[in-house]
Amino acid sequence: MAASTNAHYKLPVVRNEPNLSYAPGSKERQALQDAIAELESAAPFDVPAFVGGKEVRLDTERSSQPMPHNKKQDLCTFAASTPDLASEAIKHALAAQPEWESMPFNDRAAIFLRAADLISTKYRAKICAATMLGQGKNVWQAEIDAAAELIDFFRFGAAQVEQLYTQQPTENSSGTWNRVEYRPLEGFVFAVTPFNFTAISGNLVGAPALVGNVLVWKPSPMATYSSWLVLQILLEAGLPKNVIQFLPTPNGDATISLVDRVLDHRMFAGLHFTGSTHVFRHLWKKIGNNIDKYLSYPRVVGETGGKNFQLVHPSADVRAAAIGAIRGAFEYQGQKCSALSRLYVAKSLWDGDFKETLLSEVAKISQGSVSEFQHFMGPVISQASYDKCLSYVEKAKQAGGEVLAGGSGDDSTGFFVQPTVILTKDPLSPTMTDEIFGPVLTVYVYEDAKFEETCSLIDTTTTYALTGCIFSNDRAATVKATALLRYSAGNYYINDKSTGAVVGQQPFGGARGSGTNDKAGSPSFFTRWANPRSIKETFVPPTDFAYPSNLV
Repeated sequence: MAASTNAHYKLPVVRNEPNLSYAPGSKERQALQDAIAELESAAPFDVPAFVGGKEVRLDTERSSQPMPHNKKQDLCTFAASTPDLASEAIKHALAAQPEWESMPFNDRAAIFLRAADLISTKYRAKICAATMLGQGKNVWQAEIDAAAELIDFFRFGAAQVEQLYTQQPTENSSGTWNRVEYRPLEGFVFAVTPFNFTAISGNLVGAPALVGNVLVWKPSPMATYSSWLVLQILLEAGLPKNVIQFLPTPNGDATISLVDRVLDHRMFAGLHFTGSTHVFRHLWKKIGNNIDKYLSYPRVVGETGGKNFQLVHPSADVRAAAIGAIRGAFEYQGQKCSALSRLYVAKSLWDGDFKETLLSEVAKISQGSVSEFQHFMGPVISQASYDKCLSYVEKAKQAGGEVLAGGSGDDSTGFFVQPTVILTKDPLSPTMTDEIFGPVLTVYVYEDAKFEETCSLIDTTTTYALTGCIFSNDRAATVKATALLRYSAGNYYINDKSTGAVVGQQPFGGARGSGTNDKAGSPSFFTRWANPRSIKETFVPPTDFAYPSNLV
């Protein structure tokens, strides 16, 4: 039996986790190199399902998660979770909910604060190494994702839920007390997580759990090992074993049958999703078609694709805009939802120094194994991604585009696509409208006098509205563009690249075809996973039904 307390606890003040530099000769560099070597030598790991508080190893067909930089070596293997196992997972999750939601918030928060500290210290090198080897990130991209951002999600999440719980009615009639309790959703949350950010995977299960929800987690098959490691860290931090059920599953028929079983359940209460727009819309349709089956109306929260833009005004600083474009387009091989893929440059700048600056800097980019720290770029995630990138280069050529840099790749050992810059005269060509999710940047040069028309073009070219940026030193032009592009991006940057949202600083999410724009990394995000109940208590109830106006 738990001991009660009358204390109202105050969480520690949270700050964004500092990024380590991994400079040559540093302790963190050596620790990371050791972790990479250790994982490589021990791979492939056997990743089980985790259901009912136990590791479950099925006899179903096994799948693998290859290392994208070395496709012949697997980081892990896993068996396909079955629909029957999903049903078992749901049963255990629902059985765990009463105890989990009744656990005092300070105790739930302590689990995630401890997990953050474990990632910051004991597991930092290992989780970065797992993300590098399994998801193809270089050291810096792994550090800002699997370490710093995941830590921030857990620490700021606890603080933001504390802030949510303090939001109470300000008015009380005489003799009454009004208050609001923030219950979890009635049922379970289904988390479908992506390959490209370990931090996003952790937050997709962590955010609903912080407010008392139980979850069934289907990780991306291309991030199975790092997802499994996140769960192990949470369990070590004290998370009760049945709060999160873990169902690794390959893409294809196995996923379809498992998802169908989950979404058919009466107690399905919410979907937390990051992935492709096509898949998200497909899941939403399934949920809509099942609406009569559910006890409640499920919450649907999703962040999907992007076709993100950078607008360069004639007044812009040329070098700043060029470097912003390179980082926005080619960090992590363009595999960020926020990655830049559409670059609009004023003709006076393009004909001046911009083209030369952009191409000369792109030519300096090196590419190679993630264990070789000198490289700015690594591989794309899979053969399918590699093939898609190069197919779009061919589509661009067929549409009259000119390849100014890159345009080819090498998949002999890993999935390496060169940083590619395409110049198009058609602003609606395939590489300007379709999401590619790779290191392919298309440039459209506009006439200086058509700046406002170009803003309208940007706004109407695609259905996506995730991120965008403008480089300009003309304040009036900046104000004008910001107004014209008001609904073109959920995250908008002025004189900065289109990527790099930081928890607690720039809450992340887009609208239109890019998702539900619920802003991960902000206090409002947690309202989506809470089920409030208003409580009015009257201390001295009336004893007569008549109103004063009834008196004569």
